Amino acid sequence: MEHKLYIYNTLSRKKEQFIPIHEDKVGMYVCGPTVYGDAHLGHARPAITFDILFRYLQHLGYKVRYVRNITDVGHLENDADSGEDKIAKKARLDQLEPMEVVQYYTNRYHKAMEALNVLPPSIEPHASGHIMEQIDFTKKILDAGFAYESEGSVYFDVEKYNKKYHYGKLSGRNIDEMLETTRELDGQSEKRRSVDFALWKKAAPEHIMRWKSPWSDGFPGWHMECSAMGTKYLGEEFDIHGGGMDLMFPHHECEIAQSTAALGKETVKYWMHNNMITINGQKMGKSLGNFITLEQFFTGNHPLLSKAFSPMTIRFFILQAHYRSTVDFSSEALEASEKGLERLMDGYARLQKLTASDNSTVETDGLRAKCEEAMQDDLNTPIVISHLFEALKSINLVHDGKATISKSDLDELKSVFKLFIEDLLGLQDESAISGTNDAYKKAIDLLLNIRLEAKQNKNWATSDKIRNELTALGFEIKDTKDGFEWKL
Repeated sequence: MEHKLYIYNTLSRKKEQFIPIHEDKVGMYVCGPTVYGDAHLGHARPAITFDILFRYLQHLGYKVRYVRNITDVGHLENDADSGEDKIAKKARLDQLEPMEVVQYYTNRYHKAMEALNVLPPSIEPHASGHIMEQIDFTKKILDAGFAYESEGSVYFDVEKYNKKYHYGKLSGRNIDEMLETTRELDGQSEKRRSVDFALWKKAAPEHIMRWKSPWSDGFPGWHMECSAMGTKYLGEEFDIHGGGMDLMFPHHECEIAQSTAALGKETVKYWMHNNMITINGQKMGKSLGNFITLEQFFTGNHPLLSKAFSPMTIRFFILQAHYRSTVDFSSEALEASEKGLERLMDGYARLQKLTASDNSTVETDGLRAKCEEAMQDDLNTPIVISHLFEALKSINLVHDGKATISKSDLDELKSVFKLFIEDLLGLQDESAISGTNDAYKKAIDLLLNIRLEAKQNKNWATSDKIRNELTALGFEIKDTKDGFEWKL
């Protein structure tokens, strides 16, 4: 089967066939977290979205360099240029060193990503570790004439840039209108226009995080880190830049402007953005105070949650919607996802126990091709999931003795399910995640075999006692024609 991947390029606003700059290598940059608090569901969506892309590109045979940054300096509280640094504010409130805050929440972010089975990136650079690169990039923009120094800070001149290039091409903003309505009075601001953004900020006396530069003791603007680190690790031109839709403006728009101004050309070939997770139609995020942390999902410790939800339930919930569609959170929606995941994984486990026959009386042809086609169509994971659910019907028919399957068909079905459930969708057996080991499983199997023997000997008291007590402990036991099935 010919492999073609079509992805929606936010820049061109259409699906395009993915053709990498280098034949067998892909450079991919994704905006990671600002580490001043625990990861929430809004952080999980881009991580899982681009994890799927990472996995699928590797499946297609590409060597992928996946860079996901850590923002640990320069992201100010109100917008890119005003307020207190988010890391520094947390450090001041908690009476910690800023890098203590960074390390603590980075560790917790990694732990949450591991629980969600998000593969680690190839490189995970920190903004604070690339100050010199950001200073050098700022110099290039100044030398090209698209920035100006003002009172120790350096700002990007959007009006001048827009005369030669197009500022607003990614987000669709009308910058001419913004320039007309944002003219500042003389002396009112360091900036020539309020739409101008900081490349380097002079640090106030109380600002903790500061570095020496040709202009002042200060720190880089928020947008600068991605331009500097993306080109450092992926080159002046690379394939894919991803992130949440909320980053299109101003963050990614400013990145395009910075890189074009410094290098004289655009850096990124394909821009990809996942849509938002909402609560009652409103974006979930720290700034709105309506977020639920991943740890709260895993423990159930939040008033909006009816119970605890496992990491795989969260992952499945996100994958059930296309990455470019909005997902509205509710505890009821998560409960439905939990049941759907349970059904899918039960069917997958049942598949492993099927016995092959001489011929097939179920239809299994075309599953691989249909799932591949869905993935090639802009990573359409909900369609992949629907095809897998459809295939469960055949698995259940064979399992219940109402149909047969040949060895070749059985091997193909097992191969397809492993590829799409485990390798590409990244879904894992919950019992393996929770630490259920072989000895534990064997102990339960031993008890249920004793129960089976008791039933065969018509020792109903022993049989019922084992079943009832295991059920009371939270086990679900199902008698089958071949013996039994159980799960916790």
